[in-house]
Amino acid sequence: MKKPLIGIVGNLLIDQGGMFPGYERAYVNNDYVQSVAKVGGSPVILPLISDYEEVKVQIEAVDSIIISGGYDVNPLIYGEEPAQKQGFLCPERDEYDLMVIKAAMELNKPILGICRGLQILNAALGGTMYQDLSQIEGCYIKHVQESRPEVAGHSVEVIKGTKLYDILGEKVTTNSFHHQAVKDLAPGFKIAAIAKDGVIEAIEKEEGFVIGIQWHPEMMARKDNEVMLNLFKKLVQLSSKEN
Repeated sequence: MKKPLIGIVGNLLIDQGGMFPGYERAYVNNDYVQSVAKVGGSPVILPLISDYEEVKVQIEAVDSIIISGGYDVNPLIYGEEPAQKQGFLCPERDEYDLMVIKAAMELNKPILGICRGLQILNAALGGTMYQDLSQIEGCYIKHVQESRPEVAGHSVEVIKGTKLYDILGEKVTTNSFHHQAVKDLAPGFKIAAIAKDGVIEAIEKEEGFVIGIQWHPEMMARKDNEVMLNLFKKLVQLSSKEN
């Protein structure tokens, strides 16, 4: 049986030193690759390119998409000026992600957005972001944990009646490495999970399978966390149906 191809959006790493300072490398963190492979999918890294027609060829070739984590999303995309705590921006990644989302939506491909992946999904489709958690009144949980990436940092309540609830159940503990969060939801989306301080931890589109989560399940899956692996299993199952 043919394994479904799971496209993993790549990133751009710019060398800061060594033999080739300023040299650009295309990559993804290996945890994404291993998480897909563990549950029966065939991972395919999607490198950043700038021509929409070529991006569409990439998306047509795979069965579903993981929009990986990475740099902050440029707030100009959702109509705001950069705040003082805005992090590093990568315009090439923003441009590519926007094209990937457009193509994937046109082709009705399942999408799982992780961390930045959630943020660019929301921004691309008409939502806005808090550029830093300090902008959220009542935010008291430590959302940038100081522990190993596979360790849970805080609890998350998954909303009943959502697709995410069917995958994960009502309560999960997740790792946490984000300083931004959803402010206004994109049209057609609903909240799928929330932290105890009110920070939105997951969103999903009401139609189709488009889910964004703020934590990093691929990092927790490195220790065979079955709950987190369920996210990748669901993506592979949906991709198998597409075949």
